[in-house]
Amino acid sequence: MIYYDSPNPAPNPRRVRIFAAEKGIELPTQMVSITAREQKSPEFMALNPRGQTPALQLDDGTVIAESIAICRYLEALHPAPSLFGATPAALGTIEMWCRRIEMVVMEPVGKIWVHTHPYTERLGLHVHKEYGEWNRPRLRAGYKMCETALAETAFIAGADYSIADIILLTTVDFATFIGEPLPADMPHLTEWHARVTARPSSAA
Repeated sequence: MIYYDSPNPAPNPRRVRIFAAEKGIELPTQMVSITAREQKSPEFMALNPRGQTPALQLDDGTVIAESIAICRYLEALHPAPSLFGATPAALGTIEMWCRRIEMVVMEPVGKIWVHTHPYTERLGLHVHKEYGEWNRPRLRAGYKMCETALAETAFIAGADYSIADIILLTTVDFATFIGEPLPADMPHLTEWHARVTARPSSAA
């Protein structure tokens, strides 16, 4: 098994590292430099035609790409502690929050990154700055959704830490990297962020 990883600030590879650290799983790793465009090399594209990290190559040659798919595979191999939900209700609630964070928080972060950040502009991506700016209030609305939930629960999907917290943590940290830190008027989200950042796995 080989885990094709990329260093911070790339949020999706970090999701898997945090997940594995929470489980106590050691993944044999090969680093892929995004800044050097190694993810677009013919060798890596043969593994993952999308040209994105992360990817997990199994011993039989099977390649699993997409961070959450990799985490689901690892959860099936190492079910305890459960990070996708140990009961039907927890499983459904965690899945709901995974989708909400992806669609309502991470999606505008990605648009801000691609369409407003100087680094992506230097890469020659097709930039629409007005569209990128339009996504800033969308991100704030996503943060507000999380703030409201965290006023009622210790973690984003309930009483227990889960994959949903990992997705949100890596999203918030990447947003901070691109110049969109947590708003000062969201104390529950800020306190949650401090707690999950203090977990040893967050350094993975």
